[in-house]
Amino acid sequence: MADLILHHYPSSPFSEKVRVAFGLKQLAWKSVVIPNIMPKPDLMPLTGGYRKTPVLQVGADIYCDTQLIMLEIERRYPKPPLLPVGQEGEARALAMWIDRTIFWSAVGVVMGAIGGQLPEAFKKDRSDFSGRSFDADRLKAMQPFAREQTHAQLVLAEQMLRDGRPFLLGAVPSLADCALWNPVWFLQVRMGAGDTPSPLDRCPKIVEWSHRMKAIGSGKPAEMTGAEALDVAKAATPESAKIDDKDPSGLKAGQKITVTPDDTGKVPVTGTLVGLSNERISIIRSDERVGDIVVHFPRAGFLVQPA
Repeated sequence: MADLILHHYPSSPFSEKVRVAFGLKQLAWKSVVIPNIMPKPDLMPLTGGYRKTPVLQVGADIYCDTQLIMLEIERRYPKPPLLPVGQEGEARALAMWIDRTIFWSAVGVVMGAIGGQLPEAFKKDRSDFSGRSFDADRLKAMQPFAREQTHAQLVLAEQMLRDGRPFLLGAVPSLADCALWNPVWFLQVRMGAGDTPSPLDRCPKIVEWSHRMKAIGSGKPAEMTGAEALDVAKAATPESAKIDDKDPSGLKAGQKITVTPDDTGKVPVTGTLVGLSNERISIIRSDERVGDIVVHFPRAGFLVQPA
């Protein structure tokens, strides 16, 4: 089986969501460390412009957004499961809620605490990424509100753990735990043990749970350069993808389309439709550095339009 290649950087919280899944499944994987701001010259040939982190590469197939990355890991390596039997919907729904709400509240807490210390290049990059100005003073002023909003949402997970269960859905960790680990890890790593109050200060069960999550680790990573990853893609052939002919979108195989995130990093990626299902949309594109590759996106959270 082809190597799992994760394009990420150490301080990326969404990358940590994937890394802990590797740990849960005790997988060997290749680690390509990318810049945390643009430009990303060894990533763009693979994604066609998609700039979010992380990106999973398997040969000449490129998986964008952790929604889909986690499902692809599960498809290839189903044991132990990220989606417990009978609780698949709960696990995915909790993960989506955490990714789209708790995470962004936690970002407000962290950036309110450290925003003034960040380099100007980072501030400019995140302004371009989010579509709004990175104003460190405003973030600092709003930090108490962000902290309360984060706690108000974390307390729901806190309540889930109060019956003594070790993980959100029961006895074993799932996709939901990997998703919650993302903002909790981000808060713990970035806030540290300083004087600034944290939303976790009033969530003792989540703090206990975080120790169990940290102990899972990140599997068995091995370093790989960006150039080596590009060579892997060029030497590989994309896996076959399928089109759901009954999909209500009206999209057809061979149609040229653009796929764009609907929240941040709104850079359209253009290609020819080769795969379509309830969970994903897949396009084939060509780049002189890597040849033909297929880029896969989740359906939820992405805008699809004719090119």
